[in-house]
Amino acid sequence: MARSSANRASGFGSTLRQDAWWVEILPVVAVLGLFTVYATFRAFEGRFYEWGPYLSPFYSPLIDPEHHWWRLSPALLVLIGPLGFRATCYYYRKAYYRAFFLDPPGCAVGEGRKGAYRGETSFPFILQNLHRWFLYLAIVYLFFLWRDAIRGFFFQNGFGVGVGSLVLLANISLLTLYTFSCHSLRHLAGGKLDCFSCTAFGGPRHTTWRWLSWLNERHMLFAWMSLFSVGLADLYVRVVSAGVLRDFRLL
Repeated sequence: MARSSANRASGFGSTLRQDAWWVEILPVVAVLGLFTVYATFRAFEGRFYEWGPYLSPFYSPLIDPEHHWWRLSPALLVLIGPLGFRATCYYYRKAYYRAFFLDPPGCAVGEGRKGAYRGETSFPFILQNLHRWFLYLAIVYLFFLWRDAIRGFFFQNGFGVGVGSLVLLANISLLTLYTFSCHSLRHLAGGKLDCFSCTAFGGPRHTTWRWLSWLNERHMLFAWMSLFSVGLADLYVRVVSAGVLRDFRLL
């Protein structure tokens, strides 16, 4: 009986699970796949979009838009940080390992691979160890995006609130929640400590760690919501700039 169970779980897709485990990976394939296609197109398109005080988040900060020294798309310089942060994110690793690499396709589901398991110890997956450094870079990007969001409330005739103002504000808010719910940031704040009262600034660090732990419990939610928001914010600025939609002033 034990040998039979082991054999059933050894081949690709073999499992003792009775639920439809494969349903979980379908939206990941659809959403991540669609976002990847759209982001790749926008990155190589080379044209940045802005309207009034709005700037597409895919091109922020705007670097050499006149191509004085960089002949390719400015977005290729900008997206290195956000792309590196998301690609090395602990949650996204689980998501795309299962959905695209089927490694494994699900918990307690056979992956069917043969050979030595090397995990993230060889190229290119060893680059996942750079996640903490991409975190630092992502925090720098937040300052630029918050600046853009604040500027989005100041038009030629003064302060105002447009639909685009709220779109950019919602986007940077979700990106901030996603960044600050990062596992690495929680670890840096105090996740690596065994005793808060035994270290300098133990009280403030414990409070920070508790808040970051609360955010970290919702990291998956913020990961998906911020992915949608950054794509929709870029699309909104694009269509308004192209005259497809009109940006309504609410105030």
